[in-house]
Amino acid sequence: MGLDFEVVDLTDTDHPEEGEQAPDFERPLVNHEYWEDTALSDLTADGPVLLLFHTMDGAFPTTYMWNEIRDRQWGHRERDDDLTVVGLSVSSPYEHKQTVQERGIEDADYRLFSDPQNGVAEQYDIAHDLDGMAGVSEPRPAVFLLDAERVIQYAWVADEWPEFPDYDAVEAAIDDL
Repeated sequence: MGLDFEVVDLTDTDHPEEGEQAPDFERPLVNHEYWEDTALSDLTADGPVLLLFHTMDGAFPTTYMWNEIRDRQWGHRERDDDLTVVGLSVSSPYEHKQTVQERGIEDADYRLFSDPQNGVAEQYDIAHDLDGMAGVSEPRPAVFLLDAERVIQYAWVADEWPEFPDYDAVEAAIDDL
């Protein structure tokens, strides 16, 4: 049994680009133990941040993405000791806690922002209305690598669904920090 889905072209976006400062926001940030309201600027104050927008928890693109990131060990102390890796989706803190446990990403201390109203994706102009689900949207897959001043060093935003980032290109950008 294979996956049954249709590739969907996404509308053009005016998302933040490399060299621009990423918009700041505050949302619940979930790890394997608890969650607390945290601003993106609080994270970048400690060093570079890899901000990953993804589909709802449980959707296959989210599973594939976090498995790849976990396997590449981005943000692990042995590899990128000053890089913070965080995700963001419309999923609730409860769903995020389950994803952190199921994907085995708690060991790397990956954390996930919860944004059920999809306001951050709207702020970044990467909101995607879900077909057949009136009034429901989620972020399109996107990757923003930010320096300590929230200046975008690398940006990728999906043009179609499903689409995944070029993980080698992201890794090269991380290595160039």
